Amino acid sequence: MVIGICTIEIVIPGARSLKDKRRTLRSILDRLRHRHNVSVSEVEHQDLWQRAGLAIAAVSSSQKSIDAMFESILEEIEAALPGYITHRQVEFI
Repeated sequence: MVIGICTIEIVIPGARSLKDKRRTLRSILDRLRHRHNVSVSEVEHQDLWQRAGLAIAAVSSSQKSIDAMFESILEEIEAALPGYITHRQVEFI
């Protein structure tokens, strides 16, 4: 069994308030949960309007399948918020 954790930092320049930011994030996070069956949460920068730190966790039998899933998730986030991923890191346990 392999556990993968992907942390992502996102900039949301169009957000004018925490409400705008959370509305944008909520739609993305819900979509990722349902399409990829992963755990997703905002773990950093909760009080900043235009930044978000997300953590995504997945469990699988192989590291290769988690890598592929994380790449798909990053592509999906990039499509929803083009050019706004500023940092990403993947760890395996």
